Amino acid sequence: MLVFFWSERSGPARRMESLLAHLARKERERLRVRRVDVDASPEVAERFKVEVVPTLVLVKNKQALARLEGRTSAPRIEAMLEPHLPPVLALA
Repeated sequence: MLVFFWSERSGPARRMESLLAHLARKERERLRVRRVDVDASPEVAERFKVEVVPTLVLVKNKQALARLEGRTSAPRIEAMLEPHLPPVLALA
């Protein structure tokens, strides 16, 4: 699961929303994307040591596997995710 920590107060986080929505559609078979508003759920942000908004945290079995902090690009997100996602199966 990719957790997107954001805040309505953060311009960079708001600008990343469409990027994350596109990623969620593109990778829907391999990845769940969840949004966490750090203002509404500060305890979750604290548990994952979020200090910068936006922050992306890849989580598996309640453990953080990888993270990106600050505004980022689709290629950087995909590079972070790829080693951790199941392979795409090609149909013959």
